[in-house]
Amino acid sequence: MILDTIAAIATPFGTAGISVIRISGSEAITKANEIFKGKNLTKMKSHTVTYGFIIEKTGKTIDEVLVTIMKAPKTFTAEDTVEISCHGGILVTQKVLERILETGVKLAEPGEFSKRAFVNGRIDLTQAEAIMDLIHAKNENAMKLALSGLSGDIKKGIESVRESVLNLVAKIEVNIDYPEYDDAEVMGNEVIKPYVLDIKNKLVELLSDADKGKIIRDGVKTAIIGKPNVGKSSLLNALLNEERAIVTDIEGTTRDTIEAYINVGGITLILIDTAGIRETSDVVEKIGVNRSKKAIEEAELVILVLDQSRKLSQEDELLLEQTKHKKRIIVGNKNDLNKALELDLHMLSLSTLTKEGLKDLEKEIVTVLGMSDIKEKDFNILSNVRHIDKIKQTIQALDDVLNAIEIHMPIDMTEIDLKKAWQYLGEITGDYHPEDLISELFSKFCLGK
Repeated sequence: MILDTIAAIATPFGTAGISVIRISGSEAITKANEIFKGKNLTKMKSHTVTYGFIIEKTGKTIDEVLVTIMKAPKTFTAEDTVEISCHGGILVTQKVLERILETGVKLAEPGEFSKRAFVNGRIDLTQAEAIMDLIHAKNENAMKLALSGLSGDIKKGIESVRESVLNLVAKIEVNIDYPEYDDAEVMGNEVIKPYVLDIKNKLVELLSDADKGKIIRDGVKTAIIGKPNVGKSSLLNALLNEERAIVTDIEGTTRDTIEAYINVGGITLILIDTAGIRETSDVVEKIGVNRSKKAIEEAELVILVLDQSRKLSQEDELLLEQTKHKKRIIVGNKNDLNKALELDLHMLSLSTLTKEGLKDLEKEIVTVLGMSDIKEKDFNILSNVRHIDKIKQTIQALDDVLNAIEIHMPIDMTEIDLKKAWQYLGEITGDYHPEDLISELFSKFCLGK
């Protein structure tokens, strides 16, 4: 199938030193040559850069540019590709793109370049998704995780297990269709069971560190909670090292949740500074308190702030009870004042005023999240929610096989669930791909990618 030649701006929209416009397709070089004044682009060798001008139909110059020629199949899309580097003004970039589209080239849809790389066999689905993870990486560990996926490490692990499933299906097929073959291994339920258990165990192992991978990739929703005036906003500001939240001695200053991002030990925390939780008749504050309660429910980590200079109050006790089943860190703030708080639970002592104890808090966060022993091998793990879901579906299909074996179902019935397992694994890499899945995935990519 011959695909249309497509083009899009590949750099962020706005004013910059340069902008890059990418063209991909069988006519990429000839179409670029139609609007280029300089050397004949169709005569240029692959992976070379040429200086010249983009011109209007009248011959008037639009911009002075550098044009990079890359010929198939050694390109990202495995198609002929042209990249035009022009001056980074918004208007001039748009005019160059419009001039390209005037030649009959089509505007690329979001993610279409990556989709073509997939369709043309240049990358698989896990690598395509890793590209977006790399673009959106918020910390160094997330970047390493994305690079591992981009190099095909996830694909190799999935393909190995999928091949084991296929081999088992093939052996069963031989038994069913060609029972007269003496050399074929007899595949009764007692023979199939150890094969299935081995495959399942490999998948369970793949899932074992998935939570860790998801934390690295997506970050952790972290709610800073406490009664009014214990120093929640001061703690947020201290962690960010900037005055993000308003801090006063007046109770109820924070009326709404405030969200910010911070990297701690290679983990991104989505910090939510909540309004102080207490009974109030103030309509606006009451809305903030309700939002704070919702933030606690949705949080993956809770930092409960107590005031060490005061005795434990009824509001403190209520918050301790509400969060006892959450992953939490109890912080005793204001250790620069006389201590009046008595608590039997483990509590980190710090002062947001003097910054004493902040480093201990950062270490505690990493420990509580189980991320204190991250090693290079940990970046070859599942982190994508879609991949994790498909692995779980595969394990369920294998459990169905094992259940069928236990009740002595015919092997042709167990084979149905084995084929489902094979299909689910194929949906991860894209070797089995309903068209609507592919369209949905690549529609989430940015333009020019």
